[in-house]
Amino acid sequence: MKNHSILYLLLLFISSLMVVASCSPLAPVSAPNHPTASRPVIMGFSAWPGWFPWEVAREKGLFEAQGVNIDLKWFDGYLDSINAMAAGRLDANTQTLNDTISSVAAGADQVIVLVNDNSTGNDKIIVRQGINTISDLKGKKIAAEQGTVDHFLLLLGLQQAGLTQKDIEFIPLETGAAAAAFVAGRVDAVGVFAPFTTTALKRSGSKELFSSRDFPGAIPDHLVVSRKLIESNPQAVQGLVNTWFDTLTYMGENRAESYKIMAQRAGVTPEEYQQYDAGTTIFTLEDNLKAFSSHNDMTSLDYAAQKISSFLRESGLISQQPDLSKLFESRFVKAYAPNRK
Repeated sequence: MKNHSILYLLLLFISSLMVVASCSPLAPVSAPNHPTASRPVIMGFSAWPGWFPWEVAREKGLFEAQGVNIDLKWFDGYLDSINAMAAGRLDANTQTLNDTISSVAAGADQVIVLVNDNSTGNDKIIVRQGINTISDLKGKKIAAEQGTVDHFLLLLGLQQAGLTQKDIEFIPLETGAAAAAFVAGRVDAVGVFAPFTTTALKRSGSKELFSSRDFPGAIPDHLVVSRKLIESNPQAVQGLVNTWFDTLTYMGENRAESYKIMAQRAGVTPEEYQQYDAGTTIFTLEDNLKAFSSHNDMTSLDYAAQKISSFLRESGLISQQPDLSKLFESRFVKAYAPNRK
């Protein structure tokens, strides 16, 4: 970590106890005791069940309650948000671990400060009628957004069956366009994430072949910030992390309203949105603390990053192994930890 001075954040405790959406009791931290910075933090997010809670935070003023001057930007295309973050047009973004590793390998200086969730089924490879095994994908046209999470999932599945991308006809398309191409019958299979899974499954006879549920821990989703933001405004980074836990508390106490807000952002009905619950495991404070600790399985971010980095290199998605030693910063989650009860 580069040498720099840190302005320590003074946290006030809220006297009443609140309950996190996962039923894990926490006492959220109140707004930082400092004036809101004049320049807003520009943060991107896009369509994913683990990131839609940020829309709840915006709608209910939870960023402001933590003293964060936020410019929350919605991206219709996930890859557009990745590119904006890599180009320095964002201070923070919602990204998967594998996509963040790819950005770091390409020279970006990005830091993971929070785990939002693990994908446990909401990333899917969906196939047309007549395809029943991964081996059946050989020679088929398969669409996915190149270099992003569902391309990664596709390669994991192919590897399991002893295949590589050379054994298929890969069609690189933005996720929404990929789902539309599959429904129109222009490709045989598609890699998509929720809510685009709902669109893809509208094709008659289509079905899920495999999903992120089959590869536990392979697709964690995060809040990623620039190192520049950490160095220049650590209070804002702490405020973003605090806002996440405040949002989980709010959602736990206001489930129906939260579903309505998130479903509207996703472009689906609240009933459809609830179907995504099992496919995304939202991370509580305890889940975050475990993820940031070191142990030899995919529940540890350090371990998962090494495994994923090696796979990305072997699969040709990155050209060189990145330096992962500065990728994770746990101090903001740990600063919140004393407030749990």
